[in-house]
Amino acid sequence: LYMVASVICFSIMDICVKWLDYYPVGQVLFLRFFIGFIPIFFIIPRDKILSFYKTSRPGLHAFRAITGALAIIALFYGLRELPLADVVSLTFGGPIFVTIASIFFLSEKVGVKRWSAVFLGFIGMLLIIQPAFAELNYYYIAPIIFCIFFACVAISVRSLSKTEANYTIAFYFTFLCSVVGLSSMFFGDWMMPTKIDIVIFIILGLCGSIANLLLTQSYRLAEASLVTPI
Repeated sequence: LYMVASVICFSIMDICVKWLDYYPVGQVLFLRFFIGFIPIFFIIPRDKILSFYKTSRPGLHAFRAITGALAIIALFYGLRELPLADVVSLTFGGPIFVTIASIFFLSEKVGVKRWSAVFLGFIGMLLIIQPAFAELNYYYIAPIIFCIFFACVAISVRSLSKTEANYTIAFYFTFLCSVVGLSSMFFGDWMMPTKIDIVIFIILGLCGSIANLLLTQSYRLAEASLVTPI
């Protein structure tokens, strides 16, 4: 259920990103994650408000944050340049990489049913990519890059969830992406959002952050190779 709810929130986020495709990617990235701090701070316990960021696994947090940032940037570029339906369809290839990685890094056992779902997803991804390469539209690589880095995210979150709180995992990822997005202000022409776009940005930030928290909780409760195909 957590993964289903996460997918719904991510879908809303994708629609918002597509709506805001005339804003610089860096500006969209910054506002998505800056606003995304709100749900995170709401779930931090009062007795942890001054120590929620403390961790004994800074290296894995950095890996999760960096790969997550690269995944979301690739996804944003894909959503800007490609039809929404194609991008969403290609992201279904994510379970392929997650399943393979979960075997090697998490020692998860994958049965015939899961492999069948992964195989069907792989065939579907090839059918979408083939005409893209015939037209030399290399933007179709962006969703595949997202899938690869998403697998890194899934494996690292599954490992971190054994010792770290959801808000701690989400905080470091959100902080890094906010910094990366803010730094783009010096390299691009940011725009003042219209009133309706401000509302869309708020929805984008809240849905993206809630989706991330739900995703983390789902990996805490179940194997990565089991919940990702959902």
